[in-house]
Amino acid sequence: MKLIIITTFLFFLIASQNFSTVRAQPNQAIERPRIIGVAHASFYTKAMESTRRFYSSYLGFDEPFSLMSKDGKDLAMSFIKINDSQYVELFPEKAKGGNRMYHFAIETNDAEAMRKYLASKGLKVPDKTPIGRTGNSNYFVTDPNGTICEIVQYEPNSMSDKCIGKNMPETRVASRMSHVGFMVPDLDKAISFYCDILGFQETWRGSRDEKNVTWVNLKVPDGNDYIELMLFDKEPSVNSMGTMNHICLEVSDVTVSESLLNSRKLPEGLKTPTALKTGINKKRQINCYDIDGTRVEIMEANTVDGKPTPSSTAPPLKYTPALNRPL
Repeated sequence: MKLIIITTFLFFLIASQNFSTVRAQPNQAIERPRIIGVAHASFYTKAMESTRRFYSSYLGFDEPFSLMSKDGKDLAMSFIKINDSQYVELFPEKAKGGNRMYHFAIETNDAEAMRKYLASKGLKVPDKTPIGRTGNSNYFVTDPNGTICEIVQYEPNSMSDKCIGKNMPETRVASRMSHVGFMVPDLDKAISFYCDILGFQETWRGSRDEKNVTWVNLKVPDGNDYIELMLFDKEPSVNSMGTMNHICLEVSDVTVSESLLNSRKLPEGLKTPTALKTGINKKRQINCYDIDGTRVEIMEANTVDGKPTPSSTAPPLKYTPALNRPL
């Protein structure tokens, strides 16, 4: 009898220990879905009609659809189509002056899987993946520096899906947006999010004077688009915000783009585009600006000598709030 009791006790003890071991095992790691490219950049503007003309009549892009406010009285959102996968979104300003960039978006093949992945990394995400007004799956996450990054999955029968192969006229000054650039006060924080969590790959660091790194390029993990981190160490002016927060339109020959724009009328109130120059990255470029001073960089895909530009090894700029007034 004692032997039976002892045997039974040992059986339950071992079973209990095994159960506890299973319960104590960490959850299986959630795999990150693919990040295909940069889907769009979104900006506020003080003059919607002027900015729409800038992109349409001057840069030559189409506006395939737009959204009205929920009461139907005002234009809430305008979509400028670069290609089937890339847009510029325009919003009426909420406050005069200040930072004109609202957010930028990256395209994934599975927004719901990305939501679960980001949640597993401790990031704040919605309880479920919503469908936006355009019919695509999308939601916002905020990086450690406060920049809003939208996650987008293009869906069948969405507004963008219905205009695939359309609204890409020959008047376009470019057919691809190679990157979106935005202000970054702390490079380490940005790297921790975009590289360590999202899997972006650093490709280049640039410096104006080799005293400090000013730009850092990070390529999406499953495509060729990239983001350009614009570093600074002092509180930026409104003008410098417009220069740092920008998009880049990629072309094969920027002299053709320059001639095309010279043949068109610059919308009233806009400053003259910059003269053609070769940047520190050895790529020829010109820069245009909308009514708010937001920069549109038009840049060649290749360097002038066909060779890659070496990365700077200088220390990066960093904004320190303790030494500067808050943004």
